[in-house]
Amino acid sequence: MDLTQILGYFGALIIGVVLGLIGGGGSILTVPILVYLLAINPVTATAYSLFVVGVSSAFGVFQNIKKGLVDFKTAFVFAIPAFIAVYITRKFVVPAIPNELYTFGNFTLTKDIAIMVFFAIIMLLASISMIKTKKNTKHISEVVTFNYPLITLEGLVVGVLTGLVGAGGGFLIIPALVLLAKLPMKKAVATSLLIIAIKSLIGFIGDVENLSIDWTFLLTFTAISVVGIFVGSYLSNFIDGKKLKKGFGFFVLIMGIYILFKELA
Repeated sequence: MDLTQILGYFGALIIGVVLGLIGGGGSILTVPILVYLLAINPVTATAYSLFVVGVSSAFGVFQNIKKGLVDFKTAFVFAIPAFIAVYITRKFVVPAIPNELYTFGNFTLTKDIAIMVFFAIIMLLASISMIKTKKNTKHISEVVTFNYPLITLEGLVVGVLTGLVGAGGGFLIIPALVLLAKLPMKKAVATSLLIIAIKSLIGFIGDVENLSIDWTFLLTFTAISVVGIFVGSYLSNFIDGKKLKKGFGFFVLIMGIYILFKELA
């Protein structure tokens, strides 16, 4: 095992620690770690990321259910269009994308480059969401009226994005749950994990039918990430996750810019 592989597995631990500390965001590092440190093809890396994200989120869900923070009705209203979209994207759309998309002079835009560039853009959007200081909004107790058309549309959009880049999409889901389902922030964060777990794992099923999966590697990488979640949860007793979130947002921003330059330069 060489140094980059060791760093790759250490990266798996960091993914879990970040998830445990700030409740999200860490999974967005999964694809860059798999591609740049472990030399895995971007299409396969996004598939592996779905599995890692899904399993990691599931552990968070069990903890939140014990605390009574998961709104199951809202989760399934949002998750159904999301998992349909992510499954279709992984099963049919991603395999249908041609390997060479566009040629301009000496530069050829390949499928792999396009996926990484799109992923970098998602990273930039996620970093802005983490860096922005959110105002504490208290919802007055009211009967929740679902905006079904908007929730369905948001679920479909998040499902397609998740299918393309393998990221959880929490930075899109949480605002939707707050604005469209009128959930308090803590419940929105907890409920988003259930949505992410369902759609990520169902999306991965679409890949199992298309790709050759290295289960030994994938289960090892995921197990290390899960260990990291417990480490992060323990450290969260001593470290303020909210303060870390903004700093991590800047790190994700820098990573996103780095990927854009690396792929397009």
